[in-house]
Amino acid sequence: MLGKKVVNNVYWHTSLTPEQASKIQAKIAEAERLAQVRADVDYNVVKCDLNSQRLSLLYYLDFFDTPFPVLNKSYRIDLDQHRVEKRNYDTSLNPPILHRKELLLSEQHPRVSDYKELTATAEQLGLFDNPVAIGFKQAWENLIAEKGFRLIDGEFMPIGNLESDIEQPNEAVQTNQISRHLTALSRSNLSAPMQCLARHGFLDGNLSVFDYGCGKGDDIRNLSANDIQVSGWDPHYAPDQPKQRADIVNLGFVINVIENIQERLEALLGAYELTQQVLVVSAMLFNQNALKGQAFNDGVITQRNTFQKYFTQTELKEFLSETLDTDAIPVAPGIFFVFKDKDAEQRFLLDRQRSRRNLLRLTQRPSSPAEPKLSRNEEKYRAYRHLLDPLWQQTLELGRLPEKTEIDSLVELTAAFGTANKALRFMLNQFDEDMLEQARLSRIDDLLTYFALQTFSKRKAYKHLDATLQKDIKAFFGDYKEALAQAQTVLFQIGNAELIETNCQQATEQGLGYLDDENALHLHTSVVQQLPAVLRIYIGCATILYGDIEQTDLIKIHSQSGKLSLMRYDDFENQPLPRLLERVKINLRAQTFDLYQYGDEYEPTYLYLKSRYINEEFSHYAEQLNFDEQLQALNLFDLSGYGPKPEEFQQTLEQHRWEINDFELIRCRSLPSLDNPCGNYLTYRQLIECGETQHSSGLPNLPKQADSYTALYELATHILDPVIDYFGMIRLTYGFCSHELGRLIKKRVAPKLDQHAVHELNTRKNLICPRLGAAVDFIVEDEDMREVADWIAENTPFDRLYFYGDDRPIHVSYGPEQKREYVDLVMTDSGRQVPKKRRITH
Repeated sequence: MLGKKVVNNVYWHTSLTPEQASKIQAKIAEAERLAQVRADVDYNVVKCDLNSQRLSLLYYLDFFDTPFPVLNKSYRIDLDQHRVEKRNYDTSLNPPILHRKELLLSEQHPRVSDYKELTATAEQLGLFDNPVAIGFKQAWENLIAEKGFRLIDGEFMPIGNLESDIEQPNEAVQTNQISRHLTALSRSNLSAPMQCLARHGFLDGNLSVFDYGCGKGDDIRNLSANDIQVSGWDPHYAPDQPKQRADIVNLGFVINVIENIQERLEALLGAYELTQQVLVVSAMLFNQNALKGQAFNDGVITQRNTFQKYFTQTELKEFLSETLDTDAIPVAPGIFFVFKDKDAEQRFLLDRQRSRRNLLRLTQRPSSPAEPKLSRNEEKYRAYRHLLDPLWQQTLELGRLPEKTEIDSLVELTAAFGTANKALRFMLNQFDEDMLEQARLSRIDDLLTYFALQTFSKRKAYKHLDATLQKDIKAFFGDYKEALAQAQTVLFQIGNAELIETNCQQATEQGLGYLDDENALHLHTSVVQQLPAVLRIYIGCATILYGDIEQTDLIKIHSQSGKLSLMRYDDFENQPLPRLLERVKINLRAQTFDLYQYGDEYEPTYLYLKSRYINEEFSHYAEQLNFDEQLQALNLFDLSGYGPKPEEFQQTLEQHRWEINDFELIRCRSLPSLDNPCGNYLTYRQLIECGETQHSSGLPNLPKQADSYTALYELATHILDPVIDYFGMIRLTYGFCSHELGRLIKKRVAPKLDQHAVHELNTRKNLICPRLGAAVDFIVEDEDMREVADWIAENTPFDRLYFYGDDRPIHVSYGPEQKREYVDLVMTDSGRQVPKKRRITH
């Protein structure tokens, strides 16, 4: 097949399709019919899977005129399942890019030489040293800059000494909503409720914290180390410390260990009395451990003689709300915020719906080619850029032009432009107003989501609205009544299964999750704010019942049943096969949820093909995609449904001499037991202890290199198993030969050539046989060995085959070269064996 081969896929430009085999052209024609696309209009590159009936039709922008074209859209087609998955990359911050274009074209194409020259330059610069990491735009641009170059008009140009004003690669996508020092803080040994506070911006150093029931004081030490005003009290560890008022009070996993209900109430009321802005309360939730222990009051006495009261989420919410006579807001399973400051509560609820992630797509000012002479407006922009850029950022965050009272640099802008309105008009002329329109629509979605969720939760209307919110309502809806009416309309839409399914389909086309065969959308929590308002509200309703979804990793929207599943995994971001720790299934119609925790009683399952559920903007996406493609290329597992159980998966990998190293599948570095299977019919012992000299000498003859065992396994699976399947069991006469055994065999052996030494080293630590691979001699009883040799030559990917006679053992090897050399050892009249190569017909 013509084109560029990557793992088990071949890529080619549509101009090569007429030169492909007729059956390949037929597959493409069927794919075009299913996807309803046309070559060179909807796609210009074909990606064909060599091992399945799957292929992708890809459209790269400016394929011929851009040195490294960006993928604009793709159609992934499964011809067996008649399934089409469409993906649009229009808004992606980090779309895939294409390298080595010349490999996708005919050698006769007029521009191939130009592309080869570009590739050669990139190779010289070391840009292809790590091919896994360069398949996406951001990593590629960063790498070029690291090498001290940039691309101008399709050529690599070194960055000169006077080019300090060149914009650096956009790194905003690598940051999150929490400032850096708070991100580090949340990764320390902070308790879960403190991490919730940090994630929502309460631990920025401006608010005081009191830890009511601080235990040994770990949270206090961590917060103090980050210059946060904090103190605490504990009846056992810190009884002498004063109980004092603070903006934030943490009652962390305290009420669940108090066996006396009256004292439990007093602790909750006492903590709330000290609170000035927000009280965070956490407690243990009901799970399988709740039934272990001796029943006592409304909880259990544990084996360590401690008390535990296990709440359900609903029970805990009702306990807090009724005791404190105010609404408790779930932010995570078993963790609630209770606000004393109602303005702070309103800001918090509104801020949870703000699509901060979408702003990353809007804030970058489009770069223009260098001008020989700056215009007057350009000079003015550069002079006041320090004022205009923050103003533009604020405008995008608001989704509208800020009012005078909202502009921080009002005095400076007025001095520079005369009036605030003139400054705003000048700013709009410098930036793309389409961005503002996108921001406006995004902000309307934020507000609709906010008001719809307030309606769903039946919260009491606020007596007054935040000043910024009042301005938003006036700008986007006209008045408060209209805002609530529109939000209620969208809220009612979440019961429309057909509409939910349509929005799920649109989301997956934008790379926001994976749509399975049941039309359920699986997505990572990091992309929720990019979803259409109706799906955000659908998910948001679950947070009313469950808490903050940021504690989970994956969300599954059941489009037909009104249900939602939340899954939390062990180190989801950094593991190629994260293991399931917790699953919550929420029934929005019944307003209930079930919690399943995995561990002792329920085996944690692997998440296979993780790249389907994330996109190119997610950390380690390129490595994950490469891992998934490697795994599928092995063709060892049925990965449909939930895939194999972890133990079965690991055993199969080990049996086939593979192991996982970070995000890569590599050959096993361990030595197997000699009696382990080596292929379907033999063991390693049989391939090692089969020679006459080994038997007579009694030498252990053990391979010392892990790669030697792997080579024997490859020989068994690619050559010996097929022979046994066809002819029946074989008799091995000579197999692996160690360095020690080789010294005892003197006649008619060539250890540097015959591959019996596999990957073993001599005393100087050099390879005994540089050809690598592995070899055996064998005979099939009662078979014509010419027939056996011919069958091997025609049906297997052998490396070298030596035929000695119709009734004598043959020598066959399998190795990296796969040279398919078939040699007859012909006996002359003088008794000498002369090699004669045979021609293989196909």
